[in-house]
Order: sequence, then C-alpha cells, then structure tokens
Amino acid sequence: MSTPVGPYIPIARGGDLLFTSGQIGIVDGAIVDGGVEAQLRQVFANLRGVLSSANASLADVVKTTVFLVDMNDYATMNEIYMEEFGDHRPARSAVAVAKLPLGAQIEIEAIATV
Repeated sequence: MSTPVGPYIPIARGGDLLFTSGQIGIVDGAIVDGGVEAQLRQVFANLRGVLSSANASLADVVKTTVFLVDMNDYATMNEIYMEEFGDHRPARSAVAVAKLPLGAQIEIEAIATV
C-alpha cells in the first residue's frame, strides 16, 4: 500500500461501508513510467492493497469514481477497468479534471461493503 501524499488516511470505515481515498499510479513516492495504462495498472494494485488492509477486495466494491486528465484515455481506462473487475460491475462515475497530484493521469476512489 502506498503512503498517502497528503494529510489523509487511505481508507476509512463508516458502518458497513469502506471509503478509499483516491488512488494514483504511485510507487515509492513517484508516478510509474509508461503512461496511462501503466498508471492505471498501478492504481488497481494500490486499490487492492488499500482494500486488503481492511479485509476487503475489488469484489466488495459497489461504487467507483474515476478521474481522468484526458478523456481520450477513456477507452483504455474501460478496457483495463473491465479486466481488473472481471464480471463484477460496480456503479461508476468518470469525470475529466484539469490536474491530479504528482502529475498523475488517472485516479480512482472506491466505496466497498464489508
């Protein structure tokens, strides 16, 4: 699990729900090389790690919000997103943003049930 880049915790519990902070494609404090595809694969690795720390998995996710710097990356995001979630399809929003922390191209936050 990555160390947060700001004054927040990576996951919080509220009743039967887990709320993750937004995950970016970061390892050891730096964005991974390889563009949006590599970043997204690392986002999911980080998301799995955060969920695992609370005894949850991607299968427990009921809602995600995807933040994209460039909506031209939407198709790539969809392809990898479907690979990662398999047949599980949480509710999702995807929004374009002007900028993300550390120059990330994509960020995902999730809500999961426990």
